[in-house]
Amino acid sequence: MTLNKETPLEPQSLARRLFARPEAGPAILLLLEIVVFTAINPAFLSVLNISNTLAFTVELGLIALAMTLLMTAGEFDLSVGAVFGLTPVLMWALFNSGATSLPVAFLVAIGIAVFIGVVNGWFVTALKIPSFLVTLGMLLVARGTALYITDGFPQRTWSAEGQWLASVLVGDVQFGSLRLYMSLFWFIAFAFLLHYVLTGTRLGNWIQATGGNANAARARGVNVARTKIGLFVLSAFLSGFAGIISSIRTSAANPNSGTGYELEVIAMVVIGGTSLLGGRGTIIGTILGIFILRLMRNGIVMIGVPGLAYNIFIGAIILGMMALHSWLERRHHSGE
Repeated sequence: MTLNKETPLEPQSLARRLFARPEAGPAILLLLEIVVFTAINPAFLSVLNISNTLAFTVELGLIALAMTLLMTAGEFDLSVGAVFGLTPVLMWALFNSGATSLPVAFLVAIGIAVFIGVVNGWFVTALKIPSFLVTLGMLLVARGTALYITDGFPQRTWSAEGQWLASVLVGDVQFGSLRLYMSLFWFIAFAFLLHYVLTGTRLGNWIQATGGNANAARARGVNVARTKIGLFVLSAFLSGFAGIISSIRTSAANPNSGTGYELEVIAMVVIGGTSLLGGRGTIIGTILGIFILRLMRNGIVMIGVPGLAYNIFIGAIILGMMALHSWLERRHHSGE
């Protein structure tokens, strides 16, 4: 009789654990968003709209993946949008001037992005300056450099056709009428890799321990400084990589591209369930957060809402998701 009485409680316990996960709220919101937009305008799920949405979403998503690990470690990077804009400007300035081949220009530009990440990490770990201030300063340096190089104008147009690097980064494949860019497959690869790193490796434990309690992590042998510098490098690398992909796809290297991305990326990560205080992060939740915001931007336009209202919706979503995460966490800890 005791077993029969306790058995019905198991599904409730499982449901409670599922809803206590940080990904639960974003998953429900994303599903609701798709249902509502499709009901209002069935073209929302058209093949053409899906193709167009994925093309840009995954480029911004690459930055969000790196930001997830960095925020899990308790830090921020406000320079990601500026690095997104600077890296392709550097690459195409070198290539268009005839100074180097495209692959060499790519490596040089990515190398400079990595250097920016090292500088950010060094200022934060060696000089003990808050990452908010360090990366805000780097934002201005990177953006100013891009504007100085170009005199404030986009790079002249070019054709990347016939360049194997362009095909590897932004080549497209057709599945019937569905057109997918290689950037989607790069995004998927990095998502799997970073999810594994965060959840299945010792480095992932170090990242979470660093964000949870840096002093305790040091006492247990974690090299906190090296871990944080590595994450700043990852953030700058993926920002520059995403910027180059975007520039090849759009045939434009605008020094102002990426403006405001830093706040949108942080919103994606937070909506996905990564803690602002560090110590807890989820790549799966970030992927959900990426699509929540990008589908929201796309959906409100398709149903006739002015695009300028986008920030109103995003602000409301952030507030609502923060309240939901807080409520679910309280329920989980109270055992209700």
